[in-house]
Amino acid sequence: VQLQASGGGLVQAGGSLRLSCAASGRTFTGYIMAWFRQAPGRAREFVSAISWSGRRTSYADTVKGRFGISRDNAENTVYLQMNSLKPEDTAVYYCAAREGNIHYTAIDKYPYWGQGTQVTVSS
Repeated sequence: VQLQASGGGLVQAGGSLRLSCAASGRTFTGYIMAWFRQAPGRAREFVSAISWSGRRTSYADTVKGRFGISRDNAENTVYLQMNSLKPEDTAVYYCAAREGNIHYTAIDKYPYWGQGTQVTVSS
């Protein structure tokens, strides 16, 4: 099972980025896909999650209204559209996956992780 995150980069405050996470190695039917992030010196934190159907999404309060999560099950890929970026969004962003239908925010609930992609927002 492999998750490959991409799309990070350097952007000015107020800009946008779209992250992608491609899954391979098995089918992710019925799996929740999620994004977490970790800033320097801080714990990894939940950002967003999406159900298998795509009909149910959840967001951390800090990104609600600015970020949008979506998925393409035919491509086994999940996306995170990040708009109105702020310097405090600077972090390494990780995608994660778990079986089931509960949008847990705790990192220990997700057995599958990608390698992370760096997002840097300059002021």
